[in-house]
Amino acid sequence: MAQKRDYYEVLGVSKEATDQEIKKAYRVLAKKYHPDANPGDKEAEEKFKEATEAYAVLSDKEKREKYDRYGAAAFDPSAGGTSGFEGFNFGDLNDIFGDLFGFGGGGFSGFGDIFGGGTRYGDPSGATRGEDMQATMELTFKEAVFGCTKKLTLSMWDTCPDCHGTGAAPGSSPETCPQCKGQGRVRTQQRTFMGMMESVHVCPSCGGTGKIIKDKCPKCSGQGRVRKQKTIEVNVPAGVDVGQRMRLSGAGEAGRNGGPNGDLYVLFNVKSSPDFARQGYDLYSSLTLSFTQAALGCEVEVPTIDGKNVKYTIAPGTQNGTRFRLRGKGVPQLRSASQRGDLYVTVTVEVPKHMNEKQKEALRAYAEAMGETTDSKGKGLFGRFK
Repeated sequence: MAQKRDYYEVLGVSKEATDQEIKKAYRVLAKKYHPDANPGDKEAEEKFKEATEAYAVLSDKEKREKYDRYGAAAFDPSAGGTSGFEGFNFGDLNDIFGDLFGFGGGGFSGFGDIFGGGTRYGDPSGATRGEDMQATMELTFKEAVFGCTKKLTLSMWDTCPDCHGTGAAPGSSPETCPQCKGQGRVRTQQRTFMGMMESVHVCPSCGGTGKIIKDKCPKCSGQGRVRKQKTIEVNVPAGVDVGQRMRLSGAGEAGRNGGPNGDLYVLFNVKSSPDFARQGYDLYSSLTLSFTQAALGCEVEVPTIDGKNVKYTIAPGTQNGTRFRLRGKGVPQLRSASQRGDLYVTVTVEVPKHMNEKQKEALRAYAEAMGETTDSKGKGLFGRFK
């Protein structure tokens, strides 16, 4: 038996490592060196086998005790030992690789799939889900606030209208593959360094679909899908904002061999408004008042996103920069359209730029009555009091 590296060294753990630490270390190595992640890399394949062999021993309490006592010789068949994989719980490996590569629940059919170059399988019919798609939709400010219905035209794979996805010419149908009996995979046995291993491979006759198409559909050439321009109606909910994404389940590209469609993700790009700024579900705007309106108070009409003005009473002595709130005049909330944000309005007091002499005299009289200075060294009408 060739000299093997210490199993603890292979996994990079100490001899006191817990079961969880061993499993965690193996997951890292398996993900790094798995053949699917390193196609054609023999060195990575060997490291993967070495790590798996080490895990097979150290994850089993009895085997670990034997290894700690006798070393690798305990598993040398020529020395009367047993293979490190004898009695090993391969279901544990299925769980690990299911977590790592996303095909849990029967992802492997026999341990030969790991060492014999087999392929992972899900649906034995070869059906695969269609690809997801993403598209950007331009919205005006009001369309985003109140929602709308818009159409997107996209180029995508769609189910062939002539064969309805079967890939067979109209009037014919696919036949069950005689080699794999419709399973889409075939089993072979081979002798490895760990003994006889059973491997599962894609059926070479049907390519894993379990069916043979003798008379292919001329429109899709037997693929069951065709490339086409497809128009999709999108119901945009009220309250969406720039950068948000909406998922349309099943609106993506058609699946293969009867698999379900993928999803369509719509990314929203919202144009700005000249009248309102948005922060979350609240809106912000400004209102310009004359000096006399701010000083004496008045009733004004405030524009809202709804297109209707709201009457609001300005209190006497309102200062420049004052902000007031109109409740419920903001953006509808996505998950509760009946609930809306608020509208915050900031007051800007406008100072007259051009006045005739009569107006100036009237303001000088006002300044004198207020005890203000208007000489050239002062701060003007709104300067400091004497």
